[in-house]
Amino acid sequence: MNAKPSDTGRSPADAPQPVSPGLPPAVSFDALGLPSELVTAMTALGVTEPFPIQAATLPNALAGRDVLGRARTGSGKTLAFGLALLVRTAGLRADAKRPLALVLVPTRELAQQVSDALTPYAQTLKVRLATVVGGLSINRQQAALRAGVDVLIATPGRLTDLVERRDCHLDQVRITVLDEADQMCDLGFLPQVTQILDQVRPDGQRLLFSATLDKNVEQLVQGYLHDPVLASVDPAAGSVTTMEHHVLNIHAADKYATATEIAARDGRVLMFLDTKAGVDQFTRHLRASGIRAGALHSGKSQPQRTHTLGQFKDGEISVLVATNVAARGIHIDTLDLVVNVDPPADAKDYLHRGGRTARAGESGTVVTLVTPNQRRDVNRMMSEAGIRPTVTQVRSGEAQLTAITGAKRPPAGTKTSTGNIPFRGLGDRTGRPAKESRKSAEARKIAEARAAARVRKGR
Repeated sequence: MNAKPSDTGRSPADAPQPVSPGLPPAVSFDALGLPSELVTAMTALGVTEPFPIQAATLPNALAGRDVLGRARTGSGKTLAFGLALLVRTAGLRADAKRPLALVLVPTRELAQQVSDALTPYAQTLKVRLATVVGGLSINRQQAALRAGVDVLIATPGRLTDLVERRDCHLDQVRITVLDEADQMCDLGFLPQVTQILDQVRPDGQRLLFSATLDKNVEQLVQGYLHDPVLASVDPAAGSVTTMEHHVLNIHAADKYATATEIAARDGRVLMFLDTKAGVDQFTRHLRASGIRAGALHSGKSQPQRTHTLGQFKDGEISVLVATNVAARGIHIDTLDLVVNVDPPADAKDYLHRGGRTARAGESGTVVTLVTPNQRRDVNRMMSEAGIRPTVTQVRSGEAQLTAITGAKRPPAGTKTSTGNIPFRGLGDRTGRPAKESRKSAEARKIAEARAAARVRKGR
């Protein structure tokens, strides 16, 4: 076992700036002196060379130092903190209701992903691992804590509930990880996070990972990390060289027809809409058009969310339609296209959405559909995100749309409407829009405008 951290306490007032250089990066996993059985398990799972964030943080994390890691989603952060946490906990035994290590994450989906990633290594080192999140049976989670949990992965809300019920005590937590700290702050968890950190051992180790270091994250760093080592090895999500950014300027009445053709492409696509109602309505339309689609948002039960995400990962559905909240923390291997059907509200949301693709060195494309009245806001958002997208004017059925996104006609043929969503006709067999009389065109435009207004009110 590595030694415990040498610091004897800390106070929020005197926490220094993260300027410590720390240990040099690891050149390989072998150089870290990991247990041989752990290295064997990693090799069997194809984990042989450390990603940059792992190489930069593992030497210091294994040595018990506090670490502040700035790295985008999909950069390998889970093993960056997970391997150190498991190695430093191995050989110890937690008492009932008193975990020894804690991983806090913002979403249920991310909690499950962290658990899935660490479980084989935890089993190898005989470390007892458990996950507590909302939406699942609290009785089973209480039972797991009573039986003894060495490493607990949790969302702040459910952990707070368990602490208040006295089913979990945090006074023995010697290693605390905050993963996606900026997202936790964005989702309103900062008060709960600080309340939790106030209860863990004051001389314990803290590992904080975040894609951005904004004011709220800085508050956590200043208040709870002691002489941390700063590791910033990845560019911001928007500047990843393997990621392309496209803004597709479209007519408002053509928006959903364009989105439908993109959804009908070969290969998987993750599509973002603003509201739960919008997600459900668009998903129903895609299914009616013969496209295998699933909806993911906070209004779904956790079993539903887990099932839908599993279908997307396994290829049973090719389109995942999601809101902002439900999509945070999602990791899908080889996902090469993310589409903002509704543009995000700000630069941070754009970067988080885009971070679902071009992960771990893979390539990917982010497409944002923009109507005329959205252009000014989207231009400002892109500028704040440091993005210079390729801007193209497109219409449904055009070859240019296909060239950028792989769009094609949906399997159901020319069916172009469902519910209150307006859809433009997809044209004749040549791909050209069908001709219509001036009277018909005016009537169609009026109907589309009214339908679009109903959709906006529904949001």
